[in-house]
Amino acid sequence: MAALSPCDSFSSFDKSKLLKLSEIYKNDFDDSEKVHLNGILDIYYHSLFNDEIFFNLKGIADLSRLLVETGKHLSFPLVYRLLKLILVLPVATVTVERCFFCNEVVED
Repeated sequence: MAALSPCDSFSSFDKSKLLKLSEIYKNDFDDSEKVHLNGILDIYYHSLFNDEIFFNLKGIADLSRLLVETGKHLSFPLVYRLLKLILVLPVATVTVERCFFCNEVVED
């Protein structure tokens, strides 16, 4: 999550981690999108880093909201897809963990 975090002027931005995430989720990014994402992440970073509107955001939820409000989610659809994936992962992980826990309790 930190790799896309806008906190402290995107100080935790990490392109290699974001590219790795796109590799892990192969069903969400085809090969041509992964190649395109490599270049787009640089443009995205410099575009938002230099835009005053994106200063002082508190987290990725604020980033997501502001991307939609400014229409930048349309300019960077692959980055926005990564952002949505990052926002959904904690919820999906907890849901799966709860299912496993419930099955263990029932079986005991």
